[in-house]
Amino acid sequence: MSCRGVVRRATDCCLLLLALLGVIAESADAGTTGKITGRVINDKKEPVLAVTCFLEGTRFGAYTNEQGQYTILNVPAGTYTLRFQRVGYTVKAIQGVRVSSDQTTTQDVVITESAIQMQEVVVTAERPPVELGVTSSQVSLTEKEIQSLPVQELSDVVNLQAGVVDGHFRGGRKDEVQYQVDGVTVNNAYDNSSSLRLDRSLLQEVQVISGTFDAEYGQAMSGVVNAVLKQGTEKFHLEGEGYLGGFLLSDSDVRLVADEFQPDNLASLQLTLTGPVLKNTVFLLSGRYYHFEDYVQGSRLFVPTDSSDFENGIQYPTGDGEAVSLGYADEFGGAAKLTNTSLHNTRLNYQAVWNASDSKRTNYAYRLNPDGAPTQQTFSISHGLDWNQILSKTTYFDLSLRQNYFDYHDYVYEDVFDSRYDAAGPARGDPGFEDGAFIQGVELNRFTQKTNMFLVKGSVVNQVNPIVQFKAGAEAQFPAVSFGSPGTLVYTIVDGVQTLVRHVNEPPDYPGVKTYHPVIAATFAQAVVEKPTLTLRGGLRLDYFDARSTVPSDPANPANSIDGAPPSEQVPTSTKVKLAPRLGIAFPIEKKAAVHFAYGHFYQYPAIGIIFNNSDYAVLSELQSGGVSYGVLGNPDVEPEKTIQYEMGYKHALNANLGVDLTVFYKDIRNLLGVEFVQTYNDAEYARLTNVDFGDAVGFTLAIDHRKLGPVAVALDYTWMEALGNSSDPRETATRAEAGEDPRPRLAYFNWDQRHKLDFTVSMVRQDDYSASIVLRAASGQPYTPVLEAGFGNGQEPNSGRKPSGLVIDMRGEKTVRVKNTNMSVYARVYNLLDSKFFNGLVFNSTGSPYYSRFPEADEVTLNDPTRFYAPRRIELGITFGM
Repeated sequence: MSCRGVVRRATDCCLLLLALLGVIAESADAGTTGKITGRVINDKKEPVLAVTCFLEGTRFGAYTNEQGQYTILNVPAGTYTLRFQRVGYTVKAIQGVRVSSDQTTTQDVVITESAIQMQEVVVTAERPPVELGVTSSQVSLTEKEIQSLPVQELSDVVNLQAGVVDGHFRGGRKDEVQYQVDGVTVNNAYDNSSSLRLDRSLLQEVQVISGTFDAEYGQAMSGVVNAVLKQGTEKFHLEGEGYLGGFLLSDSDVRLVADEFQPDNLASLQLTLTGPVLKNTVFLLSGRYYHFEDYVQGSRLFVPTDSSDFENGIQYPTGDGEAVSLGYADEFGGAAKLTNTSLHNTRLNYQAVWNASDSKRTNYAYRLNPDGAPTQQTFSISHGLDWNQILSKTTYFDLSLRQNYFDYHDYVYEDVFDSRYDAAGPARGDPGFEDGAFIQGVELNRFTQKTNMFLVKGSVVNQVNPIVQFKAGAEAQFPAVSFGSPGTLVYTIVDGVQTLVRHVNEPPDYPGVKTYHPVIAATFAQAVVEKPTLTLRGGLRLDYFDARSTVPSDPANPANSIDGAPPSEQVPTSTKVKLAPRLGIAFPIEKKAAVHFAYGHFYQYPAIGIIFNNSDYAVLSELQSGGVSYGVLGNPDVEPEKTIQYEMGYKHALNANLGVDLTVFYKDIRNLLGVEFVQTYNDAEYARLTNVDFGDAVGFTLAIDHRKLGPVAVALDYTWMEALGNSSDPRETATRAEAGEDPRPRLAYFNWDQRHKLDFTVSMVRQDDYSASIVLRAASGQPYTPVLEAGFGNGQEPNSGRKPSGLVIDMRGEKTVRVKNTNMSVYARVYNLLDSKFFNGLVFNSTGSPYYSRFPEADEVTLNDPTRFYAPRRIELGITFGM
């Protein structure tokens, strides 16, 4: 073995050993627990020693020290009653003490001396309108807050937060966010998106970090979303929810679809059962069925095997003419948890969360031949074990073992040799009939993607003293990512006859489904200092990535096929190691106001589906100057992408119910995936991915929270932002080159750049009686590229135009009904109350309007397509119960 190989192997072993040792030594339900701290004094303002402080109904508690200070560690996220008792003092209970993941809840208390037993004093905790000790931008929403909003899934909650635009956090690309369930990632390594859809019925708490984040979190550059799931209960409890809904349109002439209300377009039924199984063992079992039918309908006038006379413009339909929704989804999902606390100071938990769906994307081209469109089948599950161990009064650890499995298929028929492909042929339409709608054939493209990832994550937490906490840990991910076409269908002339030929696993031209086995690992250490005058969070993260693949040693001879050129061979990709510092500081400038500053380096390894796509360089064996394009070649040897974030903020609790939070941020984005053009020894040129794209984002967020304005609560989130870069998509440079445009880097607004975003929420709640909420979302227009003349290549500067602004209003109302021992409620939700037809969707490049074009003949197909509009008004009526 060469010296290089020995060094590389030694480095790999050391780094992996470091990561795995950190994992084993680290283990504390990261992302699911927080702590409570405070000080107990008497009415003379003197500290009280040896007060018992504990959470009712749990095993969590602590005693006060000589200074009256106490700290309760490792508390699962939720809302509790905190009791304080000591001989010679009145017993005091504080209800509604809220604990959030990875955060500290401060609860000071005054207890009164008493020589005789007195009745317990009960008060309700009042959470401040702003958290003065938080060092970065984050929002934690409890189960009750989520239930009161017009939202149904986790993604709905996330998109309501300041700085988030359609899944983009503060100007970053969409795949720069890590989604976690109970502190462990559920991202699909193929595209770095969440592999699960989570219904609100499962959510105990949702934490959205849109700014800088601790060293514990990695494989993300823009933000973290952590969903904490509900746990089992000590008593049996059954709850459920069901609703029906449909679309109610206005201005059907504009939307180009019938305005008939279909009350069963949407249906959902959800049930959750919790309770004890054995001694010290509780369970949770939840399931949901969801059905969706799109409001855009087609008519089965044709079937795939029809054969029309295209030359003479004569159609021969044989369909039954039935009206069908062009898009639909049937989904089953749920969760199961089993938690055991039999062993001393030990909590063991097994959990599984899954989704299974059968769906079809709406494609208006198939409106007359709906059976020719492909269907999509998805199954995903994340399951595994969690071990939480209390080592001492000040130390605990967590260990999580997970399997994240995702399986996706997209085709018309499962078997590539299915004879129905031959009988139907490719999807075809007549330009002179119904705007070229497909009237025979089926979609021939086929795709499948599977990810089977095993991961281990752990951490150790030590409360060094009442003000200093230290946490260290590691994680390692071992994904097996498969994707490609499970058999490619191509029409070829065979013996003078056009024949549908199958190509199954014939690399390099038809590579089929390939599997890749990268390794992703990290270790981290961070410290938190929490004093009345200062909060400091600092940490370091060491990221490791090995693509475990090969690339050509000489890119100028990529397939080693150029005569006379220096030989090129396949060499292993290099391992990538990056050190990322993180720092956050918050300090009060007066009793109810504080400023914070945060800074950090964030690395992320590009999605496996991007860097490995088209990465077999053997396809270039016949590359010649002026020859055909082979597309953009993948590159598994790219460096991790990098973002440096800065933010500074000011928080002020104006009174007990009104808080203001202003944060300014800047992001320096580097090493994004882009395209470079490589010159070969025979004067040919090809494009491949590399780290050449860049950008930056600057802006500020303003949050105002007024909790009690009479019976009403008001919240406002406003974001001003500017996000620019040299390309919005890694392959954009190659696309410009193929179009004959200048491919050289230049700054332009990202496609998702949005100057203004406003979310305004008004809610009114009367406990155990009724609740109502309304959410107004307003946004300025995103960029588009104007054109001056009809035809190809007449665009102005990229993204130099702005779409119109948009406004959407959603609302929810609920009334509680008491039926014997069952808590019931009925509710109504209305999405897009005003039936807005545009909200940053498609516009015509010649006008910047979604309604008309300067070139109606060229844009006739799009003008007649109703799917270009924003989804219409949706009404849902439902019922919930708990017993």
